[in-house]
Amino acid sequence: MEPVVVVAVAVVIATAVAMVVRRRRPQPPTQPGYSAPAQVDRADFDQPGAPWLLAVFTSSTCDSCAAARDKAAVLASADVGVQEIEVSARKDLHDRYRIDAVPTIVLADADGVVKATFIGPPSATDLWAAVAEAREGRNAGEN
Repeated sequence: MEPVVVVAVAVVIATAVAMVVRRRRPQPPTQPGYSAPAQVDRADFDQPGAPWLLAVFTSSTCDSCAAARDKAAVLASADVGVQEIEVSARKDLHDRYRIDAVPTIVLADADGVVKATFIGPPSATDLWAAVAEAREGRNAGEN
C-alpha cells in the first residue's frame, strides 16, 4: 500500500510544480493589428474626379514601399488615379487616415468608399486583380 501512496504524492507534487512553472511562463507578445481606412475624402488626393483612387501610403525608409508603388503605378489611367503618399511629405494624410504600417494601399471608388486594402507589399497579381474586380463591380475585399 505504501508504494501507491508514494506514487500518488509524487503525482500531486509533479502537478503542483507544473502549475507553478506554467504560471511563471510569460504570455507570448501580442501581434499588432494594423488597419486601413474604410472611407477616404477624395478631395484629400490628386485626381479627385477619377472614378477610382489607388492611394499608396509609403515611407522613404521602407524597402518594400518602392516595389508596392511601382506595382500600383502600372495601373494609372484616366479611370484610376494612382498617388503615392510618402509619410515625410504628407504626414497629415498618414495621421488623418491612421496609417501605422507601410506600405498600405487603399483602393477607393468615386465616393471614397474603400473597396480593397493591402497592408504590406502585395503581389502584382493580387493588386491588379483587386482593381479589375472593383471596376467590374465585384467586391474586391481585403487582403
